[in-house]
Amino acid sequence: MHTALTMSSGLRTAFIYSPRFLEFDYGPGHPLRNERLGLTYDLISACELWSLPSTCSVEPEPATDDELLVFLKPDYLKMLKMADAGHAPVEAFRYGLGTPDNPILPGIYRWSALVAGASLRAMRLVESGEVARAFNISGGLHHAGPGRASGFCYINDAALIIADLCRRGHRVAYVDIDAHHGDGVQWAFYDTNQVLTLSIHESGNTLFPGTGFVGEIGEGKGEGYAVNIPLPPSADDEIFLWCFDEVIPPLVDAFHPDILVTQLGIDAHLTDPLSHVGISLGAFVHAVRRLKDLCSRWVALGGGGYDQRNVARAWTAAWAVMNDCELPASLPQSFLDRHKEIEWGDTSFIDAPAIIEGTEKARAWEEARDTVECLRRSAFPRHGI
Repeated sequence: MHTALTMSSGLRTAFIYSPRFLEFDYGPGHPLRNERLGLTYDLISACELWSLPSTCSVEPEPATDDELLVFLKPDYLKMLKMADAGHAPVEAFRYGLGTPDNPILPGIYRWSALVAGASLRAMRLVESGEVARAFNISGGLHHAGPGRASGFCYINDAALIIADLCRRGHRVAYVDIDAHHGDGVQWAFYDTNQVLTLSIHESGNTLFPGTGFVGEIGEGKGEGYAVNIPLPPSADDEIFLWCFDEVIPPLVDAFHPDILVTQLGIDAHLTDPLSHVGISLGAFVHAVRRLKDLCSRWVALGGGGYDQRNVARAWTAAWAVMNDCELPASLPQSFLDRHKEIEWGDTSFIDAPAIIEGTEKARAWEEARDTVECLRRSAFPRHGI
């Protein structure tokens, strides 16, 4: 299944994947289904995106204690290990464990360490120059803090790899397009100018985690290096893409990162059950294409996505973009035959644009323009724009 990694001069991309990703289950009724990872892998296979001479698929290993302690607090790591058997002391609740979002179940530590190890593997391949771009679809668990689980996330792999890069002096730009604010990453680097965090998401007024407002711009040396684009819940393709293009490329260009880390959650899609904004897969792909052009070294992570049909489409499309490949117009028949249990409806690969009209759209435009103008006054001058 997995191609051995070599130092071939023609190697450009790496996909980090293991069947072990599917061994952990958040439990019945939980919105986050790891089956989406296997579904994505199958769709990439059906689209023949493994056979490219410039790419490889890499099996990860779990992160070690020393690797995890670059970001995690020792007492939290100890508590995670205790919870791995499926039970933990009462005080585990103080660490965000044992909630409906972050249940205590057998294997939570082992699975989280494997996901973190996969992101570390992606980061090291890119940092070393073995590949220019790497993708870990299991990653992007952006809500967890150094001492606390939150929002389905036990170990914040994005913050972990950024912290590891910072130890070696790299400047890192982090771009998060998940419908939910990338709070755990923002707060981890809120007071440093070594990391630029940008998050475009549904406003915290209407969606978890209730943060990510335009006034959160960093503090101390980090002032102007935390950038948030909170979207009104009625935002569509036009508003999402305008805000994205007006803010993210110019700031990343001005920052000149050594490495770009992105969180490619697809829960802002129109059909996703856990958000209110409604973009299309076409808008998602446009954003990913723009991200590809921002830095020569790119680590992509997965993230949110609770309509499995569109998770598979979106992350397959992102992998195609990373490899400069075109997608088929429709889902391959071999893939549909393999997953007959899923009601696919329209089998087009990319759906129609998501556009709304009327007074609701006018109000959304006004809010979006105010947000961008606020950032032009507060964050842009810090970067000479």
